[in-house]
Amino acid sequence: MFVVNNVKNTMKYIQTNIKHLRTQKKLSQECFADELDWSRSMVGSYEEGRSEPPIDRLIDLSNYFKIPIDILIKNDLRLSKDTSFIEIGNQRILFPVTVNEDNEDLIEIVPVKASAGYLSGYDDPEYIEQLQKIKLPFLPTGTHRAFPIKGDSMLPVKHGSFIVARFIENVNDIKEGRTYIVLTKEDGLVYKRVYKSGTHHILLHSDNKIYKPYEVMLGNVLELWEFTCCINTQEYDADELKLSSIVTMFQDLKVELKSIKGLERYV
Repeated sequence: MFVVNNVKNTMKYIQTNIKHLRTQKKLSQECFADELDWSRSMVGSYEEGRSEPPIDRLIDLSNYFKIPIDILIKNDLRLSKDTSFIEIGNQRILFPVTVNEDNEDLIEIVPVKASAGYLSGYDDPEYIEQLQKIKLPFLPTGTHRAFPIKGDSMLPVKHGSFIVARFIENVNDIKEGRTYIVLTKEDGLVYKRVYKSGTHHILLHSDNKIYKPYEVMLGNVLELWEFTCCINTQEYDADELKLSSIVTMFQDLKVELKSIKGLERYV
């Protein structure tokens, strides 16, 4: 009984997904059947839930729509936008985008406790769905997510802050010297300033110069998220906001800022 119920639960979305994906392509049941070398009655039977496609038919659907089988059978694709998918190889992978009742995009927050599990759950829709969501209406277009910052390698961004970042599909879109959340197989999530290093590596720099830069092979990069904004969860102390403290901090970090020149007379 458990096995039967589990199979039915796993396949519960396939009938609506077939119809949804077919209508997105503006195909009639008959034209769709011709595309897959099926019969029209077979398409109707699957879409109406009178039967379920066997594994060879699921493979046909996966190859035709370029969507993995597990996404076809486990997710209601009617709730997904075209921007919810990213191209990986010759397949489209579902990238969860959550909307509220007003059809406004929400962003997921990766809490500190869950950040350790992000490496194993980043491509699992069920892991992403259980993350808390918030609405930030001022964000530009794109898929965004909020990540926790740990340590002092990227001062003045404080430990405990959250970086809201936009997902980057193509490593060629990296902008030299911009900051990114980088997910790698070895280090998990890190927040660094990124530079290209040849054709097969990127160089990760900390703004705190006590930390040395290091190279990462592009093949080991699982995700890239470009900085959009920072959310501080702690107030700055009064001393931290003094101009003298700000100037000293940037001097200590050896960050060259032209705007600081000439400000010493006010300190």
